[in-house]
Amino acid sequence: MRRRDARTLAFDEQELAQIRSDFPILERIGRGGNPIAYLDASATSQKPACVIEAEANFYRRYNAAVHRGTHLLGDESTTAFETGRETLAAFINGRPDEIVWTKNATEAINLVALSFGHASAGRGGQAAEVLRIGPADRIVTTRAEHHANLVPWQELCARTGAELAWLDLTSDGRIDCETLNVITANTKLVAFTHVSNVTGAISPVAEIVAAARAVGAMVLLDTCQSSAHMPIDVRALDVDFAVMSSHKMLGPTGVGALWGRRSLLELMPPVLTGGSMIENVTMEGAHFMPPPERFEAGSQPVAQIAGWTRALKYLSDLGMDRVHAHELNLTAHLLDGVKAIEGVRLLGPAQDTERIGVLAFSVEGVHPHDVGQVLDADDVAIRVGHHCAIPLHTFFGVRSSARVSVAPMNSIEEIDRFLHSLRRVRSYFGGQ
Repeated sequence: MRRRDARTLAFDEQELAQIRSDFPILERIGRGGNPIAYLDASATSQKPACVIEAEANFYRRYNAAVHRGTHLLGDESTTAFETGRETLAAFINGRPDEIVWTKNATEAINLVALSFGHASAGRGGQAAEVLRIGPADRIVTTRAEHHANLVPWQELCARTGAELAWLDLTSDGRIDCETLNVITANTKLVAFTHVSNVTGAISPVAEIVAAARAVGAMVLLDTCQSSAHMPIDVRALDVDFAVMSSHKMLGPTGVGALWGRRSLLELMPPVLTGGSMIENVTMEGAHFMPPPERFEAGSQPVAQIAGWTRALKYLSDLGMDRVHAHELNLTAHLLDGVKAIEGVRLLGPAQDTERIGVLAFSVEGVHPHDVGQVLDADDVAIRVGHHCAIPLHTFFGVRSSARVSVAPMNSIEEIDRFLHSLRRVRSYFGGQ
């Protein structure tokens, strides 16, 4: 989508005012006495009132254990649980029986890694052969990953003797397609982020998937930084697994999901075992349910799923193409403003194409924590630290950074407040 399309599709002033009125937290007053400009959606998104009410209403009206009992409350809670599965599947163009509930996206990635590890140890029988990883195999990721999509693969390689390789980056932090040759004939899995949580750069999904398919490798896509900001279609993306997290998508904390191709989920041995995921148990062994239930041992976060379901409906009602367009306008304004401030270095692309509204930066001579504190004094909330992406920061030659990120309810006025405060950082610490 080009910027001229964004001007057509972006929310008008009246629509944005209505959206902002849906978020109770925007009424909060900060330390400086002003409404807080929350520009930290990449860390966690704020929640509209309808999502808060949906979670609370679950407890008020139909709290019960799912898939147990025959009473009214049990039936209603089970309906909410499975309706959530259907809603998320429709949101990403998957199938309900391909959605596995997890507590977050990190657990979803670990579920795949651990299941592959179990298959490599002989669990799952001959059918799981395609999932087995050994010393002759390679797993490929990228230098742009959140630790959640790097460390589990490091651990799997350590357990199985497989080799870990990675796609490298261009000077502005985009994935470098010149390094696709690390996807070799012995590559079993390629795991990469759809959008960097530091640079905001959108990965070249088609090129990476094509390279993986050429050698018969499976593909896992981390959509945590894309699924709340742009339309997602797992079929069109042609990946085998995708992970997402409710709290990034205007939904509650404590729940995430794994989407996987049904044919692969059926081959994967379970990771967590116990109640709710077995068909029969004897003292000698157990027979497991088919997916997705096979991977959903124990009590599930049903109230949070009810809230996430409402968040997905909220985003769908806004229109993900319009959300993306609105945020592109914010991003263009943000980039123009930051580039005009002397002594501020962008960590990532300076253009507003093939990126979303996530922008990390460093200020010459000023520690990111000090940047964050000055902005907080002006009631502007941003993120500081390494953002769980130390290798990416090492690539840029810094240990940490400050990061601003936008969401559907953010406004140009909030971006201007951020830019004014950032200029004050330079002045406060001796800049011009």
